[in-house]
Amino acid sequence: MNTLNQQYEEKVRPCIDLIDSLRSLGVEKDLALPAIAVIGDQSSGKSSVLEALSGVALPRGSGIVTRCPLELKMKRRREGEEWYGKISYQDYEEEIKDPADVEKLIREAQVKLAGIGVGISDDLISLEIASPDVPDLTLIDLPGITRVAVKGQAEDIGDQIKTLIQRFITKQETISLVVVPSNVDIATTEALQMAREVDSSGDRTLGILTKPDLVDKGAEEGVVDVVRNLVIHLKKGYMIVRCRGQKEITDRVSLTEATEREKAFFHDHVHFKVLYDEGHATVPKLAEKLTLELVHHIQKSLPQLEKQIEMKLTETQEKLEKCGSGPPLDAAERLGFLIDRVAAFTQEAISLSTGEEVQFGDRLNIFATLRQQFTGWKNTIVNSGVIFNLDIEREVNQYEKRYRGRELPGFINYKTFEDMVKEQIKKLEVPAVLKLKEVTDLVMKELFELAESSLVGFPNLIKIAQLKINAIIKEKATAAESMLKTQFKMEMIVYTQDNRYSKKLVKRKREQDKPGSFGINDNGGTLKEMIKHLKSYYKVSVVYSTYCTSHYLIHHILYLPQKG
Repeated sequence: MNTLNQQYEEKVRPCIDLIDSLRSLGVEKDLALPAIAVIGDQSSGKSSVLEALSGVALPRGSGIVTRCPLELKMKRRREGEEWYGKISYQDYEEEIKDPADVEKLIREAQVKLAGIGVGISDDLISLEIASPDVPDLTLIDLPGITRVAVKGQAEDIGDQIKTLIQRFITKQETISLVVVPSNVDIATTEALQMAREVDSSGDRTLGILTKPDLVDKGAEEGVVDVVRNLVIHLKKGYMIVRCRGQKEITDRVSLTEATEREKAFFHDHVHFKVLYDEGHATVPKLAEKLTLELVHHIQKSLPQLEKQIEMKLTETQEKLEKCGSGPPLDAAERLGFLIDRVAAFTQEAISLSTGEEVQFGDRLNIFATLRQQFTGWKNTIVNSGVIFNLDIEREVNQYEKRYRGRELPGFINYKTFEDMVKEQIKKLEVPAVLKLKEVTDLVMKELFELAESSLVGFPNLIKIAQLKINAIIKEKATAAESMLKTQFKMEMIVYTQDNRYSKKLVKRKREQDKPGSFGINDNGGTLKEMIKHLKSYYKVSVVYSTYCTSHYLIHHILYLPQKG
């Protein structure tokens, strides 16, 4: 027996202590730690199970009694050693000298965290108990699932509780301990349904059946089948326990006596004795199974947990290195330090805007990102050209039918040509302004992130830098939008004095006219001639507008002041 206890002390306790110490250090805020979360519907007997395991009275009653997540850390002490307790939450910590004070202190903590009434809170209460009568085990008790809000509760209290429970049981590192009364249909219990939603295979779910003394006569074999894993299969299986009822609490039946009564109940029961013989019944057997399950889960999770801690440590060290040694104590040196940091950030911002490599962060060259934006703009232009080519013949034909007067066929109505060109160019103005906004937002985001990474550790300085960046970019964006719209107004003047239009027109004629063709132009010839002119001018004008748009976006948004 002594050898068994020694092995237990060497293998079990260190695993649980390790996770408890990591949780107390706040590691769980960044990394998921192995845990057992206790969930169940209201009045499922959840509090009674925890009470039987811990040996202390916990808040119980009708309605919501568990209003905050309760981390119950139990540590077995050697025989003869005194009982010890401690409760802690937020920045508060208090030792507990009398086990009878536990329930009162938990209720007081819940009022401080969740307020007076029946609301709930996400804040964790940690209760540590050390005694020769408790197992080495850590559990997290969660509020009971409710469906209908009572007076004083928020209308969405049910959703609040479900969200809180899901935050714990969704983690792969958490074993779900689902508490279900024996006298209800297990398939309809919401607690088990929630566990199956996040663990469909049942790999990390353990079922606990309570209140076996309330099972109707004739329904006992159905309960036996559930515990034997024949109804809803869970890889970790089921246990069944009988805890103190309200009458036994009123009669002041001690937990020790309740344990003896529980043993006798299962041992002497016609139907449930087989579960006792197989080791699936009583609180002591449950404590033993939970401890072994938790230790196995911890051992299984440790390699991955170690990798996560190493990655987090490396990431944190990199952030600390970027922070440097901090500002000097001397006032004059602090001024110089500040000037150097601001100058370094300014230079990094200029390097980012000119496409050079930056030291802070893992950013790509911003021009590579902008090139994707301009590719998108080019695609917009190409698509508009395709649509233009499809629509132009129909529109030219309509113009000819409606507006051509006494002029002979073959003479192009210049006013018609001009109106069509203007209409098509105007369609590109809104997409161009939208692209300007996209690029503005992208550059703003990149510079904001650069400020956060290069000025890390100086939140006020980051805020000031971002305000300045915001002002500069907005000013430049306004100027760029004004010049862009001016450019489109100029393009609405259908005129060109260089030979680009002529060359494009000649090329298009060579492509479409048959060699050696001769004849008198009829109305069809007029249409073809108009289309050639429209397509040639539109392509020349659009190509130039595309170039100008990219030019304005780069030079009026991206280039920052080189000084100041």
